[in-house]
Amino acid sequence: MHTHHDEWILILDFGSQYTQLIARRLREQNVYCEIHPYNAPKKDFENHPPKGIILSGGPKSVYDEDAPVLNLNYFDFNVPVLGICYGLQSLAHSISPDSVEKADKREFGRAELLINDHSDLFKGIDDGSTVWMSHGDHIRNLPSPYEIIAHTQNAPVAAVKHAEKPIYGVQFHPEVVHTEDGAKILENFVKEICACSGDWTAASFIETEIEAIRKQVGDNKVICGLSGGVDSTVVATLIHKAIGDQLLCIFVDNGLLRKDEYQKVLQTYKEHLHLPVKGIDASDLFLDKLEGISDPEEKRKIIGNTFIEVFDKAIENETEYKFLAQGTLYPDVIESVSFKGPSATIKSHHNVGGLPEKMNLDLIEPVRELFKDEVRNVGRELGIPENFIGRHPFPGPGMGIRVLGEINREKLSLLREADDIFIQSLRDHDLYDDVWQALAVLLPVQSVGVMGDERTYEYTVALRAVTSVDGMTADWAHLPYEFLAEVSNRIINEVRGVNRVVYDISSKPPATIEWE
Repeated sequence: MHTHHDEWILILDFGSQYTQLIARRLREQNVYCEIHPYNAPKKDFENHPPKGIILSGGPKSVYDEDAPVLNLNYFDFNVPVLGICYGLQSLAHSISPDSVEKADKREFGRAELLINDHSDLFKGIDDGSTVWMSHGDHIRNLPSPYEIIAHTQNAPVAAVKHAEKPIYGVQFHPEVVHTEDGAKILENFVKEICACSGDWTAASFIETEIEAIRKQVGDNKVICGLSGGVDSTVVATLIHKAIGDQLLCIFVDNGLLRKDEYQKVLQTYKEHLHLPVKGIDASDLFLDKLEGISDPEEKRKIIGNTFIEVFDKAIENETEYKFLAQGTLYPDVIESVSFKGPSATIKSHHNVGGLPEKMNLDLIEPVRELFKDEVRNVGRELGIPENFIGRHPFPGPGMGIRVLGEINREKLSLLREADDIFIQSLRDHDLYDDVWQALAVLLPVQSVGVMGDERTYEYTVALRAVTSVDGMTADWAHLPYEFLAEVSNRIINEVRGVNRVVYDISSKPPATIEWE
């Protein structure tokens, strides 16, 4: 995966919930890095060795029976190493098994770092800087030739370094925001100690990726399914820049998009981005098949299979296509290789599963190395309009999983109106960009209301808005009451068939962002 990066840092994952954060922090320094399981074979990287290695934290104790063990062959690369928390303990344990002591109580929370050696890892960092501890075991007697370079009130060994080699370890988590100078510590490691130049930017990504796409595709043709979302749009724009008319994009209206979305997005694709795009209105086909279906997994399968059918038909005469472009992101990649084994499928993924095998196409995934915010930066660099780049995520099955229970055209139309009022109001009040994702859900519940002098028996709409960094975890957005009151009034007054609006105040986990 890392063949075209001159400089990169290898992060070995020992199972910490913070491992992705380490990667994000390094990338904020414009240093490219990749996460691999702690037991990835060293030979995988021999043709293109990293400039440094970081050992992540992890939930285990080195004394657990199934504790992940550090592969000491990695030290043959002779590059700087930084062990974080469990990474440090497994390092110490591998040299001298009795150096790590099982603690009676976990040390968890903030501590003040007292630095003994300000030379390299802690260059420019003040004594007493706050760090975030989260560990059970700790190091009791440091194996030589290691030296202590920092301590805290509770931990005599808070950071260590090897006397001769650039090998370091910290007992705290520099990657989390609670560690005050964490970013600086990581910057010292990758830029000073590993001597990375930090020139991996959106512009340099585009340049190397265009070259890679041209090399992969040659004279062949590429087909790309557009969803109207950020990822697929960035992918199409990038590939178009690389190979021009060897690309054909397909944008399908599945009848489950937002109000006027199909027309507006198609116009952006054609007039702003000048993409070679073929729009297909298949809404009747989708809606006829979904009529009366209420099980969410069943809906997803029907939507997925119908999409393949429509896509297949759209290109049945285009025989010379060899590649299918997809907007796979780095979190999807990590999830499928994480050493804990792929995470349990909570719901079937909405990427275009099944297409490549069925159509005998090779996959091309130009943004599979990027996190969502990095994809957005690449989009900006490619000149995609800001209102498009800042769009909230929207699921592949669209409104199909936001009309709970049975779907029909009338319910979809109610939901579209309510959703449009909510989203437009967020934009009008400058709240849209403060929210990661906002949506309206039509509940299969009717309740009594009063309108004018009449009793009504109508639907309930639930509004959901969350804040998040990457969608992995999310908190409900604390939108102003006045704003919610105004949106509720407008929906009840303007959308015939809705007489009640509720606001969802659950976080993820335990709730998911979407309701189905």
